[in-house]
Amino acid sequence: MYAIDHLDVPPLRSAGGTVRLPGSKSISNRVLLLAALSVGYTDIADLLDSDDTRVMLAALAQLGCRIEPQADGALRVHGLGGALPVKQAQLFLGNAGTAMRPLTAALALLASVHGGAFELSGIARMHERPIGDLVDALRQLGCPVDCLGQEGYPPLRLGNETPQTLALDQPIRVRGDVSSQFLTALLLALPLVATNHAPTLGTGVSSLPPEGAVPSWGGPATGRDIVIEVVGELISRPYIEITLNLLERFGVSVRRDGWQRFTIPAGSRYTSPGRIPVEGDASSASYFIALGALASPTPGSDGITIEGVGLSSIQGDIRFVEAARLMGADISGEANRLHIQRGAWPLKAIDLDCNHIPDAAMTLAVMALYADGATTLRNIASWRVKETDRIAAMATECRKFGATVEEGADFIRITPPGQRPAAGPPQGGAAPLGGSEPREVGSVGAHGWTTGSIHTYDDHRVAMCFSLAAFNPAGLPVRIEDPKCVAKTFPDYFETLFEVCQTPAQAIPVICIDGPTASGKGTLASEVAQRLGYQLLDSGALYRATALAAQDAGVDLDDEPALARLAAQLPLAFRDHKVFLGGRDITDPLRLESTGGMASRVSQHLAVRSALHALQLSFRRLPGLVADGRDMGTVIFPDAPLKVYLTASAEQRAQRRHKQLISKGIAANIDSLLADLKMRDHRDSSRAHAPLKPAEDALLLDNSELGIEQSVQQVLNWWQGKTVFSET
Repeated sequence: MYAIDHLDVPPLRSAGGTVRLPGSKSISNRVLLLAALSVGYTDIADLLDSDDTRVMLAALAQLGCRIEPQADGALRVHGLGGALPVKQAQLFLGNAGTAMRPLTAALALLASVHGGAFELSGIARMHERPIGDLVDALRQLGCPVDCLGQEGYPPLRLGNETPQTLALDQPIRVRGDVSSQFLTALLLALPLVATNHAPTLGTGVSSLPPEGAVPSWGGPATGRDIVIEVVGELISRPYIEITLNLLERFGVSVRRDGWQRFTIPAGSRYTSPGRIPVEGDASSASYFIALGALASPTPGSDGITIEGVGLSSIQGDIRFVEAARLMGADISGEANRLHIQRGAWPLKAIDLDCNHIPDAAMTLAVMALYADGATTLRNIASWRVKETDRIAAMATECRKFGATVEEGADFIRITPPGQRPAAGPPQGGAAPLGGSEPREVGSVGAHGWTTGSIHTYDDHRVAMCFSLAAFNPAGLPVRIEDPKCVAKTFPDYFETLFEVCQTPAQAIPVICIDGPTASGKGTLASEVAQRLGYQLLDSGALYRATALAAQDAGVDLDDEPALARLAAQLPLAFRDHKVFLGGRDITDPLRLESTGGMASRVSQHLAVRSALHALQLSFRRLPGLVADGRDMGTVIFPDAPLKVYLTASAEQRAQRRHKQLISKGIAANIDSLLADLKMRDHRDSSRAHAPLKPAEDALLLDNSELGIEQSVQQVLNWWQGKTVFSET
């Protein structure tokens, strides 16, 4: 995951390969709660690991639910069977609506039955997301629910430590036109109070029956059907279908009359299905379906293959496939796999009711930038109450690319860059706070495209959607602010995207940091790469790593052809100031004197030097590279847009090396170190092949009097000035 301030996505040109999706967020959090409410334990396979699921897991653990990772990767959840071992807790739920809404309903009912009291809160945005309709429904039942801030919004207090008599005789009414999560929350919670026998008040975890057994809840009570009536049109119906499907898996069969009336039968009780797999996330699939639809196939590939979700998915967002086909995508699939190729080009403009794919429809807004006319997405009022006001956010960010956008209470219309919008209502809607003005750069006249720094509003879907704008025909990069927000549902999204996308090498930015021995270039390069999310190449480690690899493989150091083959495929990685060879940390072995001696023998072979030259070029991978050494800017990457020559006086470098060695308990003489550095400087600068010298266009950075943070900031400032985002 890119836990950095911003990520610059270079212009992309083609895509091809296979993507394995993370588990569905909607299914994951529903299954976690159902498993916790059930009798017996449930092994959950392929659970999504994300911010939202971590929030739910933490809350369940806080409520007394035992959770155990299994050797096969599954997560075992020991169900509480309707008991309430913890009767008071303060739960922080971040910005996870799939945790806040169902936990509100379940804990309100359990607190009323058992005499508990809970406080639920989240981040500031969660406290702006309405929950009043669910609160009203719970109050109809007789549950004590208090809004601790603004009425109708979290934070909430559920229960008052006193058992309540619930009113279950009359239908429970809930609005359906704000969020389907309110209905889902009630459907998940109400089976807890639909049993033929009521739990004895105060039942604790110690009184639970053996796992797999049916509990005896004590004194008899009258069982009854519980009815929910939906007021108004129910939006996001596919998410209700997911809920009903999963309820069935956990032993509760809900009857429904259209989409207006749902009946939970008397005697309903949650029981574990034993083991349940989580489908890949269909909403996350939408980005890679769109990728296959708009990107040229990489030579040698036939488009994008998605594994983990297929045409038989229980998730409503799988119907994004239909929308993408309408826009021209060539899509085939089976039960657990999809294959996508570019079909019609440019994509076809559409006018679509998106009530059935509310989350995935955001991806259509970015696909609309590549269409042959204006695309209108309708019936998306729920966007206004999601992680951010998504209609306003998508309108603001699409305009940064030169699109003309109209927005209304429940629609958005997008005319692609360079096209004249059709006659219609004027553009409207205020931009959400935090956006920035578009930056007009590149071939604006030829294509009408501009670019800008995309504000993501702490909304994972905004970040993922707009990464696809990097395929713009003007060849402009895209800056994604706060890329780590994708952790909500797809922590490795950008890494996955870069694995299947390609672009010419010259489009991948490189920062070269050259300099003499002990100038600190390795530390500086590592820090700059980390801040930008770029690849790192420490060229000084290559000969030593080749020598270690030869030692491991039993290759003679005089066998030039074998050494060259080894060097050409050296499995090196640099991260966290360490060097890895085939996944093994070789940072310390690299520094050994014996390794240096072997490296000197290896470096004498011309074929090895040639192989390592090619290896260094291969490190130029998305999204960019920071390379340090002695000839990065002069020989290896002469086209690098930023070249830094880092230096310091020999005396200063000797003092740094002396402190470094002493701190590690290694005896050192500063006079000897100084003499050695001066000798190496002379040797490096006077050698016939690639002598140490600044590139003609290198920027000189003397860090004799600078700390590492000052040096890093200077390089980052220089780099910002080289980008098209320098004025944002």
